[in-house]
Amino acid sequence: MKIRDIMTTEVELVHPDTLLRDAAQKMRDVDTGFLPVGEDDRLVGTLTDRDITVRAVAEGHDPKVTRVREAMSDKLVYCMEDQDSSEAAELMAENDIRRLPVLNSDKRLVGVVSLGDLAARTNDDDVVGQTVQDISSSPSNG
Repeated sequence: MKIRDIMTTEVELVHPDTLLRDAAQKMRDVDTGFLPVGEDDRLVGTLTDRDITVRAVAEGHDPKVTRVREAMSDKLVYCMEDQDSSEAAELMAENDIRRLPVLNSDKRLVGVVSLGDLAARTNDDDVVGQTVQDISSSPSNG
């Protein structure tokens, strides 16, 4: 199954100069723990609720003055909308992540695919199960 058929297309994007407090409020309001970070119509990173708590707050940074760019992950891991869902699962397992930004052929953000999307919309329980197992057994999740 192609990523474009299972991805979430309604994606909230945050600018790297946004305050962490505002990004956290956006996460709360749209009920997500993940925001792609964009600047000048390009994906420049990702921000998770874990990034906010572990990279910023736990290190003593005040979310009322700290910017997204200071806590975001700038290692870009993404998939293309025409890739197969099994390739997305492989990327998630290899990179120990549960969500991937989805880009089109112009490298513009068009969606997000999550482990939940793979589980709910594909019939490949083996791939999803193995991906969950790989992510869950990663040392960074312990």
